[in-house]
Amino acid sequence: MDIRKIKKLIELLEESNLTEIEIVEGEESVRLIRGGMVQQAMPAAVPYPPAAIAAPAATPAAAAVVEEDEDQIPEGEAVLAPMVGTFYAASGPEAQPFVKLGQSVGVGDTLCIIEAMKMFNQIEADVSGTVVAVLAENGQPVEYDQPLFVIR
Repeated sequence: MDIRKIKKLIELLEESNLTEIEIVEGEESVRLIRGGMVQQAMPAAVPYPPAAIAAPAATPAAAAVVEEDEDQIPEGEAVLAPMVGTFYAASGPEAQPFVKLGQSVGVGDTLCIIEAMKMFNQIEADVSGTVVAVLAENGQPVEYDQPLFVIR
């Protein structure tokens, strides 16, 4: 893109009420954002846990629930989320999932996608075997080191 065109776009941005403009010509693109402080709605910092809400003391019943949840994960090699993001079982809303329960997978096979900061990261199998558990739900957020699959 010609520098004269970019300068003209800057002038147009300054003369208008726009705060941002993006122009795409073929494979080239230019994105201009009006300078100065960018106003974003940010929640006020709140200490966690909030002081007004007292954390309940752990009870034996609560401990039993945690142990039961851990027992429900079948034995095998757990595939953990390498990052925080959104779990997607397929490449698109209408596409078939990358893997299904009971499916055999090999090392390097794509198991899912995790979207983090608008980047789609393919998560691949580290081991060969059969998928015995899918522990994450499509479209739901996942945490770092959260088990996603179990392969045996």
